[in-house]
Amino acid sequence: MKKCKVCKMQFKPTFNSTQAVCSIICAKAKASQDESIKQRKDLRERKEKLKTKGEHAKEAQAAVNKFIRLRDAKEPCISCQRNHSGQIHAGHYLSIGARPNLRFHEQNIHAQCAPCNNHLSGNLVNYRINLIKKIGLLMVEHLESDQAPSRHDIESLQSIKTHYRKLVRELENAA
Repeated sequence: MKKCKVCKMQFKPTFNSTQAVCSIICAKAKASQDESIKQRKDLRERKEKLKTKGEHAKEAQAAVNKFIRLRDAKEPCISCQRNHSGQIHAGHYLSIGARPNLRFHEQNIHAQCAPCNNHLSGNLVNYRINLIKKIGLLMVEHLESDQAPSRHDIESLQSIKTHYRKLVRELENAA
């Protein structure tokens, strides 16, 4: 006995052991479902091909930021060292505009409260002091001296997005 993939009723296969549905009606319904799934997959692939490099960068940044917020969830704001109940940002020590090569660098991004990030422009003096405490002076100096140009192509942006989404799932499942 097998279970029909469409109506979920028990049936005995009459044709062969790979029969998945119990009747012609269910076979038509299954074919319709399969076609609908194929159409959605094709549409998703076409939309993905139409995305610009900027859209891919935005999606990759969103994945990295979500990871940073989860990674630093139990830590205070990197700048003011207070635990806020409000919105937490993934604040960059060296801004994306100033150092695009450090845009996705985990040591350059830490949990930061919205007031420090938005209203105090990152509160960088306190950010640097606390960043030295967190990752060490050598790493901070390495970040500040890193001038290597980096241009991400669409494939690398997609791999960054995929990598950080995987890390986010792992952190969410661990919690």
